Amino acid sequence: MALIVHKYGGTSMGSVERIRNVAKRVAKWSRAGHQLVVVPSAMSGETNRLLGLAKELSPVSTTAELARELDMIASTGEQVSSGLLAIALQAEGLQAVSYAGWQVPISTDTAHTKARISAIDDKRVRADLAAGRVVVITGFQGVDPQGNITTLGRGGSDTSAVAVAAALKAAECLIYTDVDGVYTTDPRVVPEARRLQTITFEEMLEMASLGSKVLQIRSVEFAGKYRVPLRVLSSFTPWDIDLSEEARSGTLITFEEDEKMEQAIVSGIAFNRDEAKISLLGVTDKPGIAYQILGPVADANIDVDVIIQNVSHAGRTDFSFTVHRNDYARTLELIKRVVLPVTGAADLVGDAKICKVSIVGIGMRSHVGVASKMFSVLSQEGINIQMITTSEIKTSVVIDEKYMELAVRALHKAFDLEQPAG
Repeated sequence: MALIVHKYGGTSMGSVERIRNVAKRVAKWSRAGHQLVVVPSAMSGETNRLLGLAKELSPVSTTAELARELDMIASTGEQVSSGLLAIALQAEGLQAVSYAGWQVPISTDTAHTKARISAIDDKRVRADLAAGRVVVITGFQGVDPQGNITTLGRGGSDTSAVAVAAALKAAECLIYTDVDGVYTTDPRVVPEARRLQTITFEEMLEMASLGSKVLQIRSVEFAGKYRVPLRVLSSFTPWDIDLSEEARSGTLITFEEDEKMEQAIVSGIAFNRDEAKISLLGVTDKPGIAYQILGPVADANIDVDVIIQNVSHAGRTDFSFTVHRNDYARTLELIKRVVLPVTGAADLVGDAKICKVSIVGIGMRSHVGVASKMFSVLSQEGINIQMITTSEIKTSVVIDEKYMELAVRALHKAFDLEQPAG
């Protein structure tokens, strides 16, 4: 039979009873003849609790030294859940063993709290699988070249699971979560949202990058780069559901663009509340000005999203960009201290109450007027657009945060996303 990787989120691991149910589900797959590697997240709320303790002791901005200790603390959540799951599997009569990321090892770079995986040594895991064991590997963490524990950023267990599946050349990676698949948008905002049976990796990558919380973006990047078959499905279906039915459930993230999918111009609406905008007004318009502004931001390991530079007037221009809201205060301080003195900007303006709303679909490649329809819908709702960015298969707008849900509902209805495609 096949080598399968299961990943279970924090909600799925949220109690002893839920861990027992995960063990029963894994045992079902194992008894069907599959080799199983399981990557669990920390129990729901545990990482926040641990980092909250650290914040009580040191509420100051994160330094390199503090980031190292935060990784030491945060990584313990996954170690606990992995050990508990291995015990639960043994109670089911299976041979099972758990490993922390450094024991595999999963090698990463040195960027504490947001490390990137560089390599995975699969020898130890393969030996256990060959011996008939179920292998449980902590998600979210690895080890840097100096032997320090690192973590991959929030949601990093998805990335761990896909990376392990890629290293082992697994037949499929199943991401078990508290939702039963990928929806056209968040059902909590639009109750009429529809679950997608399939979505392309390109669309899922855009959805993840634009605010969809179903999968961490780096997990989708890994899956696309190494062509790992990926399926998102619910861990709250009964554990004894028929295996063949379970294997077909949820949403399959595919490399193929079939005819039915091509008929859908827009596949989904993504949104992100965690945006903040920074604008430098009256910047001297000269070669290299964008680098003078964004170079120090990049050096500080701050991700920049939407970027807009206005047309020059009298040798001056306005330059705006967005960052994650958690990085807003730090970026403002950096701009004031490092960037303003060398750019000649007349003013610095910030806004932490914005959001980004996006339409995504591979059908946008072959249909005209999609963006203009989006703008028309927002205009009819009285929503002002502050920034626009596009790609082949997406159009994103930055708007006032208070209009986000109205915009998502209006666009979802305008593009008939509550109706089955085709």
